[in-house]
Amino acid sequence: MGRTVVVLGGGISGLAASYHLSRGPKPLKVVLVEGSERLGGWIRSVRGPGGAVFELGPRGIRPAGALGARTLLMVASLAMDSLCRGVFAGNSRELSVRSCFPSLFQAEQTHRSVLLGLLLGAGQSSQPDSALIRQARAERWSQWSLRGGLEMLPQALNHHLTSSGVTVLRGQPVCGLSLQTEGHWKVSLGDSCLEADHVISALPASVLSKLLPAEAAPLARVLSTITAVSVAVVNLQYRGARLPVQGFGHLVPSSEDPAILGIVYDSVAFPEQDGSPPGLRVTVMLGGSWLQTLEARGTGLSQELLQQQAQEAAATQLGLKGPPSHCLVHLHRNCIPQYTLGHWKKLESATHFLAANGLPLTLAGASYAGVAVNDCIESGRQAAARALGLELDG
Repeated sequence: MGRTVVVLGGGISGLAASYHLSRGPKPLKVVLVEGSERLGGWIRSVRGPGGAVFELGPRGIRPAGALGARTLLMVASLAMDSLCRGVFAGNSRELSVRSCFPSLFQAEQTHRSVLLGLLLGAGQSSQPDSALIRQARAERWSQWSLRGGLEMLPQALNHHLTSSGVTVLRGQPVCGLSLQTEGHWKVSLGDSCLEADHVISALPASVLSKLLPAEAAPLARVLSTITAVSVAVVNLQYRGARLPVQGFGHLVPSSEDPAILGIVYDSVAFPEQDGSPPGLRVTVMLGGSWLQTLEARGTGLSQELLQQQAQEAAATQLGLKGPPSHCLVHLHRNCIPQYTLGHWKKLESATHFLAANGLPLTLAGASYAGVAVNDCIESGRQAAARALGLELDG
């Protein structure tokens, strides 16, 4: 066995990094460390009455583009049965177009106009290919999920990792990182520790900043400034109801309702997950300045308050007046990283510090270059390639 690589964080980014490490050309000992008892991070699927599937986090993955194709390629390799068919939760005035929407930024840089750039394209790159990717293109999938919910993906990755000899540690929160004289890492896990030749951190940037040793204080300061906001997710199901409109869902301007970010029409996107007998499923997302203000005041964010806000939004915006037959309420604290103005400069600073000091540490996850599932999976792939010393393809 060659070097030891420790991956911190068992969300989709850490799982993807471990997956690509396990398939690399060089023999490695790979250890994935997750602080909680479950894997998958914000991806979580719950079964409701009649077998209906309720997504508490991400609920669909887009197959378009190189990133979407790479995700489908990974799914195909896991032999999974795929079922086909708002982006940022913070203050849009504080967000960076370059960091949040790199395709828009590249289009503007290439053609001096966002609209013209999107029409002409910002350049084509080769994409992976497989039978599943060709099926998605032929059937014009707009997004896809899995029959038992999106959480089947991290579950399948976990099965692949354990079958491939990767050590998966759950319920082991990292307490600290320290550099040894030989240039190796010591990863402290409470009563035990791990030795690593390289560490891939898929933890939130602000969490990692508190774990770094004194030698990495400049890096810690940069990472501590990458903050995140909370989002409340309220899943509602209505028996015998119909939507007055079709589509994936709708966003709500803050000027119209400061509490509601948008409503997702789950039954339109994935009717196969409606259960038996089927019931109309929608998900109301709450957040923005309304939620931030309540959190700052220390006001109790009760499930009753969040459910009330969600039901009122469903009633006024979609005409769903009656009480739901099923309701789930979850508050996800600090779940959406905020790419504020100058975010790309923070990433440049972090990358420069790691290279200049030769630290065997690679950053991955939603804190850096995209919050969508495809982005997180890609960040894990790129982190694994860097840890393996491989050239990154397009």
